[in-house]
Amino acid sequence: MVLRNNFIVLKLKRNFISLLFLLFTISILIFSTANLTAVKSGINLWATSVVPSLFPFFVATELLMHTNIIYHIGNMLNQFMKPLFNIRGEGAFAFIMGIISGYPIGAKIATNFRKEQICSKEECERLLSFTNNSGPLFIIGSVGILLYRNTMIGILLFITHLLASLTVGFFFRFWKRTKGSSSFPTTSHSYTENNSQVSLSNLGEVLSESIVSSIKSILVIGGFVVIFSSVISILKSSGITHIIEILATPFFNFLHISPSFIEPLFTGFFEITNGISTISNIACKKLSINLLITAFLLGFGGISVLLQVLSITSKSDLSIKPYIYGKLLHGIIAVIYTYLFMNVFPFFNFDL
Repeated sequence: MVLRNNFIVLKLKRNFISLLFLLFTISILIFSTANLTAVKSGINLWATSVVPSLFPFFVATELLMHTNIIYHIGNMLNQFMKPLFNIRGEGAFAFIMGIISGYPIGAKIATNFRKEQICSKEECERLLSFTNNSGPLFIIGSVGILLYRNTMIGILLFITHLLASLTVGFFFRFWKRTKGSSSFPTTSHSYTENNSQVSLSNLGEVLSESIVSSIKSILVIGGFVVIFSSVISILKSSGITHIIEILATPFFNFLHISPSFIEPLFTGFFEITNGISTISNIACKKLSINLLITAFLLGFGGISVLLQVLSITSKSDLSIKPYIYGKLLHGIIAVIYTYLFMNVFPFFNFDL
């Protein structure tokens, strides 16, 4: 009997993913009405928010990767990047573009750096830990102005998000430090030589390649947005979210936090936009609770973004572990910075 039970457990482990996919397919059929609404909402979110804000940045970064701008940035910022983050100066390009354009540009650039051998494997993994961030357009515009209806809240969350990102980068300067770095020159000669050949004569070809690559990336992101909208809908319709809320209520009561935050926090763990949107609408005398939870979700990014990053890094030899550790640490540090800013600077205290 023991052997038989062990065999069943082993078989379940081997077929866990298959069973999960089967359960997801059955759930789509069972909760088809609610799922249809969620999918339409996901497609609308992707078409009206994600594509306009990210697609131009995808094309822009692809075009810049065909030039020597990264080489020049590397020369200028190497004296800062190396001592602070243990990454050569070219890594600053990934951080700058990642913070300007938002998820998942930073991860895409870090992976491209590995493919082009601009940085070593260890350096690219360090880049993954802190360069994939929420952008100012989303934090200040969408979260601050649209959701919380307060520009200062957006500014606060962006400042603490940025500081937390830099702090994570500093901590991860020790990632695989004892193993040394893969031996690449400061900037690959073939890389700079090939990119110096980009001119008006082949601009059309370069632009075409950049657009095609960007379309592939934006379609993948759209797929993740739609699928996770469906997953969240199934979790709510099946009552799983309600069960989680019941189980977590005693813990939240112990922390003196309203249990009404449990469901949106659980939702945001999967997909941050839906979670933050619900959190911003929860009436609470201490708005700081809303902001601290929002700061964590902005830093962590959610499972949806994690899988987007995984779809990008899986085409290289980069490990996803530094990204996962880095985003969890980012969320925690962002909460600490947000709490400190609200208590140190009176104009950032939004409690009633």
